[in-house]
Amino acid sequence: MEKLKQAVKEIAYYRHQAKFSKLHLSLIPFLSLSSSLYGALLYTRQSLYRSGFFSKNRLPVPVISVGNLTWGGNGKTPMAEFIAKRLADYGISPLILTRGYAGGDEAKMLKRHLLGGPVKVGVGANRVATANLFFGKYGYVDYRGSKFFERTYLDPKMGSHVGSQKIGAAVLDDGMQHWSLCRDLEIVMINGLMPWGNCKLLPLGPLREPLIAIKRANIAVVHHADLVLEQKLKDIKLVVQEIKESLPIFYTRMTPSYFFELRNISTKMHLGAVLDAVVLCVSAIGSPDAFVRAMEKDHYLSIDLTSVTITRFNLRLYLVTAAMRIASSRY
Repeated sequence: MEKLKQAVKEIAYYRHQAKFSKLHLSLIPFLSLSSSLYGALLYTRQSLYRSGFFSKNRLPVPVISVGNLTWGGNGKTPMAEFIAKRLADYGISPLILTRGYAGGDEAKMLKRHLLGGPVKVGVGANRVATANLFFGKYGYVDYRGSKFFERTYLDPKMGSHVGSQKIGAAVLDDGMQHWSLCRDLEIVMINGLMPWGNCKLLPLGPLREPLIAIKRANIAVVHHADLVLEQKLKDIKLVVQEIKESLPIFYTRMTPSYFFELRNISTKMHLGAVLDAVVLCVSAIGSPDAFVRAMEKDHYLSIDLTSVTITRFNLRLYLVTAAMRIASSRY
């Protein structure tokens, strides 16, 4: 099964079929048919929303959507966390809305990183219903427009401190294809290492939507920009601006911050504490290769890579690990 998954990924990201094996070539007709069916369903769904047959919901607070056009490794969740923290720094209590894929690992990570702060994390496939539960518990404040609107729900179980926790914004993690919810700002994340692949729709390619969907975005963010050659960044910028010339483009990188103990997440260790030591890391992130390259680039230690299969998950072991943070800059 893992060999099959790897073959599908290689088809999606390599354009030269002359280098494909018999396994790759045997999969292409099936993947092409599936991709065509996916495209037809995608077009039908979009048309139903555009025509108003499917209704869209609007939350009573501003909504910032962080999404992408390709599968995995685009930095959506770290960006959602980054934005939520910046909102909190400005005195706005945000609510992150996440679906909670893969057993909710990303949601657990968000809750761990944001524990004890003003940022709230709502997990559920129905983002509107999840948001309304939090509005009912904490109340909300709408800062949009010239009219300031505030609503506080009086919940005797919450006590008098509810007013200081009223939600002022919602951050939609992986929200670009969540068309049932209106948003005030659309951010599209792009993996600088593997931006578009073969430019085909799933499962023949990595695209969840055609590249023309970039037109819906208000901001584009190229992730892993520090691991990409300058010419490749220029090529990505050219593709984006051919679709939407006025779209602002920002660039991000992931940098090691500190080590922490799994049994005591409040404990932070300086990166220098493991110099000349062997550190075992189990990585199951969307773009593990980028993680390794980032560590090698910063010269923290040499990397020894091993792949193992545990039950249904393909995990990679590295001799380095660190909690990560995001930094951004405008090109």
